[in-house]
Amino acid sequence: MEDAEGLPGLRARSDSMASTASVSTSGRLLLRQRVVQLMTCVEDLSSDEELQEEVSRTLNEAFLLCGKRGAREEERFRLHMVTWNVGTAAPPSDVSSLLELDSEKPADLFVIGLQEVNSRLLNFINDMTFEDPWSRLLMDTLAPLGYVKLISIRMQGLLLLLFAKQAHITFIRDIQASYTRTGIYGYWGNKGGVSVRMSFYGHLICFLNCHLMAHMENASQRVDEIEHILETHAFDTDNVPNILDHKVVFWFGDLNFRIADHGMHFMREAINNKRFHLLWEKDQLNMAKKKEAFLREFQEGPLRFKPTYKYDLHSETYDTSGKKRKPAWTDRILWRVMSSDQDAAEEAETNVKGEEQEEEWKGEEQTQVKELVSPVKVTLDSYTSHMSYGISDHKPVTGTFILELKKMFQTPLVQLCAEGEWSADQDALITYSILEPFPSSTWDWIGLYKVGFRSYSDYVTYVWVKDDEVLYNEEAVQVYVGMNEIPVLGGEFLLCYYSSNLQCIIGISAPFQIHESKVAIEGGLASGNIGGLENATSLDSNQDF
Repeated sequence: MEDAEGLPGLRARSDSMASTASVSTSGRLLLRQRVVQLMTCVEDLSSDEELQEEVSRTLNEAFLLCGKRGAREEERFRLHMVTWNVGTAAPPSDVSSLLELDSEKPADLFVIGLQEVNSRLLNFINDMTFEDPWSRLLMDTLAPLGYVKLISIRMQGLLLLLFAKQAHITFIRDIQASYTRTGIYGYWGNKGGVSVRMSFYGHLICFLNCHLMAHMENASQRVDEIEHILETHAFDTDNVPNILDHKVVFWFGDLNFRIADHGMHFMREAINNKRFHLLWEKDQLNMAKKKEAFLREFQEGPLRFKPTYKYDLHSETYDTSGKKRKPAWTDRILWRVMSSDQDAAEEAETNVKGEEQEEEWKGEEQTQVKELVSPVKVTLDSYTSHMSYGISDHKPVTGTFILELKKMFQTPLVQLCAEGEWSADQDALITYSILEPFPSSTWDWIGLYKVGFRSYSDYVTYVWVKDDEVLYNEEAVQVYVGMNEIPVLGGEFLLCYYSSNLQCIIGISAPFQIHESKVAIEGGLASGNIGGLENATSLDSNQDF
């Protein structure tokens, strides 16, 4: 399993200390407190001037709280999702049409879930040491367009990757990955689910990529598997420990549900005449949703595309092998939005914490206080398969969604910049300021990245925020960067502050120029490639610097 491979957060230290900044509970809870205080004051209202001042102050705070929430307008974000059982095949040369990169409305987020990625021992060890071929292809395709890989998680053949526009990444926080095995009674990871959860502008979203049990006769076992995953899949957090605690859940993958009862001739006729609706009632997932309440909470777009399994390789012809598998919509994308009733129930549960936390509530950061206040609207824009890809016996399926939500914050947690002119001829300084409180750690670091970097692990170098601190005051902090750490060839770079506790970048500097060093100019250095990033090598191996 991997979640943010290659990051300095793996540093072995025992002195990590989190700040006292806490995550909040519910914005409505805070408002309710103020109203309760008001009612108490009104009941005892007298001519006492102090009491009247308390009523006035409480009212002002309550209305101010409401006003701040009402002032925000909903914004729209595009989410493009892919699910594909790739059948252990190597990636195709081009995935532009799969990602719909020619769209007039580019996506803000890409979520790609793959199943049956080649996980033979040598391949798996190589992929865990380096980037797997699928991740490399997707990063190479999306990075030039301004997207950064936020995280990936791998469980044998299951792979889940998240990409976001660079403009959004400081507002995507609390990123965590998890997995659940269901193969061989939970001991083997060839089947199961991998997930990533995150806070997107303050709204908690979870993505779950699954590969469930195969074969027509195992429909009930597939239902048991997803129920088991939803119940046992856990995250290392107190506020939303399970998948269904998130405001929005996307469930997708090779779910392996088949089309029951119909004969092969009837199915082929319905498919050839594009009368897909004749098959919907016998789709095992649709049938299961009629029986299982937890499945009915998940929505899905209409299946107006050909069943995505099983095809002869490099063709649009259904299985002509001796097995002659029936066509089926095995590859699906569903979503669930927490209802207002569930929202209220969570708030009521939070409310039992008691009056002893009143002072803590008053001073808490409002990132997740606001989480339960503002809804997220999810609208399906397109749901289709891509028949042109033939490397597998499955066709990939994509879903494009519109997320409408109110941003719960507008500024990053940290603001940082490169001081003065940078080159490898002298030491340099980074200045950063904390704009909002967050759970800082001695494992926090600032990375130097080339403009157009592909993932968090693509840093050229990094410095530990606490270890390399040279100046601290209430307004700003300065961190030292040694000249030996600065690329001698220069180029256009930026700085990113990575929070170990939040598992994400929480501040990005403006791009700045690192000048070519005097050593590089005088020595005639050429660029080499180390770790995918520009470094320096000498043209003359006998030259002594």
